[in-house]
Amino acid sequence: MAKKVLVVDDEMDVRTYISTLLESNGFKATVAENGEQGLAKLKEARFDLVTLDVMMPKESGIKLYREMKNDPELSAIPTIIISGLAKKTFLHSQKVLDKFKGQQVPEPDAYIEKPAEPEELLVEVKRLVG
Repeated sequence: MAKKVLVVDDEMDVRTYISTLLESNGFKATVAENGEQGLAKLKEARFDLVTLDVMMPKESGIKLYREMKNDPELSAIPTIIISGLAKKTFLHSQKVLDKFKGQQVPEPDAYIEKPAEPEELLVEVKRLVG
């Protein structure tokens, strides 16, 4: 059975690009337009992997990522951040939030800066879910 991947990004072109790439390589992709929708889909169905943009309306990817990692039912799902933000900026914002909220959140399983190269994305997806 195909591994299920949730693609969360506010840009329709990016969602289409990633979901098409995944589906053409044997994965089952489901899309969400923002963090709020992504969290709802995560609570509805089981996913093997999440790809996640950082800067989105309604609920940011950082907030969704933190919610996932603090939820015992979702924390083990591997996550690939795919963002226009530099990795260094993302990690710094995580550290600031950790200090502010008094909790530690692990780094994502992979971080890819946009635009995501197809080979790089597929290597990470296959590494994380086979």
